[in-house]
Amino acid sequence: MKTSVLVRLVLLVLLIAFIVFPQAFAPVFRPFTQNGAPAIYTQTSLLSLTLSHLAIVGVATVAATLFSVGLAIVVTRPFGVEFLPLSRSIANIGQTFPPVAVLALAVPIFGFGPIPTLIALFLYGLLPIFENALTGLTNLPGNVSEAARGVGMTGTQRLTQVEFPLAFPVILAGIRLSVVISLATATIGSTVAAKTLGEVIIAGLLSNNTAFVLQGGLVVGVLALLIHDGFVMFERSMARRTGRSY
Repeated sequence: MKTSVLVRLVLLVLLIAFIVFPQAFAPVFRPFTQNGAPAIYTQTSLLSLTLSHLAIVGVATVAATLFSVGLAIVVTRPFGVEFLPLSRSIANIGQTFPPVAVLALAVPIFGFGPIPTLIALFLYGLLPIFENALTGLTNLPGNVSEAARGVGMTGTQRLTQVEFPLAFPVILAGIRLSVVISLATATIGSTVAAKTLGEVIIAGLLSNNTAFVLQGGLVVGVLALLIHDGFVMFERSMARRTGRSY
């Protein structure tokens, strides 16, 4: 465990160093260039691209979480059970409709920029969060809902004080999956002028510069790994607090 944590810390330090001082890593990437091409992408700051990439993913994930969890809460209440099939169909839209197609449809309406990418990531992130929220709210340990009802709690009190806290670690797992998927998918946003790390990858493909492709891919990959592990640690902490095994 200590070795794993140490490796993650080293990766974090290297990632920060690279996006803040990319030119210091030029010797590492120079062997992947041809005909004297630049080893480091400098057209746009890697730091600004990384922050923009994370911001787009963050906004889309928050929106998808609020929508999906809200939908899961509705369909797990007695008045909303009949809407479960419809809710699943809505959550499945993002997984069945390719993000590239969403971008193609959104650009004529919203223009170039981050909005089409946000829409694509929002739709793509619905299913894992919804399904995990549904699982967490419908597979509570023991008869906790009946016990809460027996002590006189209202429906709102049972949801906010018992059901949701117990389901929270499972919901976090869905959010984790959504974030990791979105981090990779967001790179296509650069095709419609959104500021993401896909800009570096696309520049490398257009100029046949493998160094640029590696830079964009490695930053996205390390970000995904670190954020994934951060979520896992948080999930375990929340699971221990609620007494649920993880």
